Amino acid sequence: MEKNVVENVKVTLIKSTIGFDKRQDKIVKALGFTKLNQTRILPLNDCIKGSLDKIKHLVKVEKA
Repeated sequence: MEKNVVENVKVTLIKSTIGFDKRQDKIVKALGFTKLNQTRILPLNDCIKGSLDKIKHLVKVEKA
């Protein structure tokens, strides 16, 4: 039997949330970012895709 393989993405916070909507700041914190240029490896699911779409101007996304 095949296991469900979860695709991961490498996300880097490249821009500060200062001056942007506070909802975007909450999304950045919910994804686990606390510092600028911090990198996180996240599972690529619908929830994460939606969050990344809302803050695409603040982050850089690569395949992990």
